[in-house]
Amino acid sequence: MTERVLFVASLYNDGILAHGLSYEYYNLYKPLEQAVGNVDTFDFMQRMHEIGGERMNGLLLETVKRDRPALVLVVPFRDEFDPAVMDDLMKCTTTVAYFFDDIWRREYSEFWAPHFTYVTTSDVNGVRRFREAGSNNAVYSPFACNHEIFVKKDLEKIYDVAFVGQFHPNRAWWIRELRRAGINIAVWGHGWDTGSVGEEDLVRIFNQARISLNLSNSNSLDLRYVLALRRPISETLRTWKRTARAFMRGDSKNREQVKGRHFEISACGGFQISYYVEGLERHYQIGEEIALYASPDDLIETIRYYLKHDDEREAIALRAYERTWREHTMARRFRDLLGQTGHAELLVAP
Repeated sequence: MTERVLFVASLYNDGILAHGLSYEYYNLYKPLEQAVGNVDTFDFMQRMHEIGGERMNGLLLETVKRDRPALVLVVPFRDEFDPAVMDDLMKCTTTVAYFFDDIWRREYSEFWAPHFTYVTTSDVNGVRRFREAGSNNAVYSPFACNHEIFVKKDLEKIYDVAFVGQFHPNRAWWIRELRRAGINIAVWGHGWDTGSVGEEDLVRIFNQARISLNLSNSNSLDLRYVLALRRPISETLRTWKRTARAFMRGDSKNREQVKGRHFEISACGGFQISYYVEGLERHYQIGEEIALYASPDDLIETIRYYLKHDDEREAIALRAYERTWREHTMARRFRDLLGQTGHAELLVAP
C-alpha cells in the first residue's frame, strides 16, 4: 500500500470539461494537496459520461486494487456508486465519504454510512445522529475555506451590502424587504438577473463590500414569508410548493448548516451578517467576529448600525479574518480529518 490518497470526485462542473473546474476541485482537492502532498484523482462523473455507471464502478475498484492507496476520499453526489463496490473498497484500504448536506439529506447519508470506513459530518450533532442510526464511523469535519483562493486584498469598498448565492424564494423575500427599506444591496448568483460570478470576482466582491450577507436557502416555515403578498405570482407558487414539500418529505432542506461561505467571507477580510445555526458559535464569537440577524426588521436595523460605525465593523471583520486563517482553512480540516481516521503519517509538514 502506497502512502498516497485517491480523491474520488467530480473535478469539473457536471463532469464536463467545458463547464470549468468544480467546487470540489478548488475547495477540496487543492487543500487536500496542501495537507497531504501526494494525491491522485479519479473523476467519477467524467468517467460515467464516457463509459457508464457500472463500468465506472468497476474501473474504480480496479484502480484501488492496483494502486493500493492508503486512503480513498469519496465525494458522492447522488447514487453514482454501487454499495457492493464500496464494500469491496473497504477490504482494500480506508475509505472516507465526504458529505456536504448530511444535516438535511439524512436518509441518503445514513444509507451510505455503513458502506465506508468513515463518513464526515458538518453537523455539530452529526456524530450522535449517525450513532443513533446505527453507524459509529462518523467524524465531525465542518466546512472551511481554501485560504489560497479566498484572500484579503484591501480593495476600496464600493458596495454597501453584497450577497452572492443561488436564487431561492426565501432569499428573494429577504432582499426585497431590504430594498423596500432603502438598503442598497448588490446581488449575484445563479437565477438572479445579474447571473453567476467566478471565483476571482467572488473574492473581489467580498473584499469590496462593507457588509456581506449570508442568507439562508432552506425552506422557511415563517408565516411572514409563506403568506407574503407583495411578490411575483410565480415566486409565491414556488414558495408554497417548497413549503408543502418541507412538511411531507424528511429529506427536504428545511434546516440550515454552517457553510463554507461563513469562512470564505471572513478569509477575505469581509464583515458578515449571517443567519444563526447551532454550531456557528464554535467557529466565531457572536458579536465579536460575526453579526447575526433574526428577522427582516432586525437585519435592517443591524445593517444600518454597522454602515454608520466603520471602525467597529472593521474591527469585527479583522478578528474574524485572523481567526479564519488560524483555525478554519480546509488544509487544516484535512489535517484534523486524517488524524482522526488514523492516517496522520500521510500529512506533510505545515
